Amino acid sequence: MPLDAPRPPVPRTASSASPGPRRSVALDGAEALRLLGSVSLGRVVFTRHALPTVRPVNHVLDGGDIVIRTHEGGALTSRAAAGGEEGVVVAYEADAIDPDTHLGWSVVVTGYAHRVTDRRELERYRALLHPWVEQAADYAIRIRPDLITGIRLTAA
Repeated sequence: MPLDAPRPPVPRTASSASPGPRRSVALDGAEALRLLGSVSLGRVVFTRHALPTVRPVNHVLDGGDIVIRTHEGGALTSRAAAGGEEGVVVAYEADAIDPDTHLGWSVVVTGYAHRVTDRRELERYRALLHPWVEQAADYAIRIRPDLITGIRLTAA
C-alpha cells in the first residue's frame, strides 16, 4: 500500500467501544488504604535530578504503611538514605480499573519514604515481598501516608 493511500478503518472491538458515562466518587482514607492493600502492584513517584520519576513496584501494606523492596544503587534507595531522619517525599499510586468497562478505583498516597534499617523488619519484608527481577533487593522502603486520596469509577 503506498504511504499516501488512505488506510482502511479499524474495526471497533468491545474494548475500544465507549463504555458510557462514568461518575467519580471520592473514597475516604480507610477505604482507599483497604483497596490499596488488596493489590500488590503500584507505582512509586519520587524526584530524581529535580524531575519526577515513576517506577512500577510490588508492595505490601503493613500497619497502614506501604513497604517496597529496593536494591543497592537504586535511585529511590539513594534518595531515601539522603533524606535522613525526615525521609524523602514520594507519592504512591495503585489502581484496579477494568479495561473494557472503565470501572474500578484509583488511590494515591503522598508521604515520606524512609529506609527500613531494623534487621528483623528487613527479614520479615524479605519473606513477604519477592522481587520481580533477578536482582538482589536487600533494602526496604517504608512510606508513611500523610495524604490519602482515592476515587471509585462507577457507571453514571
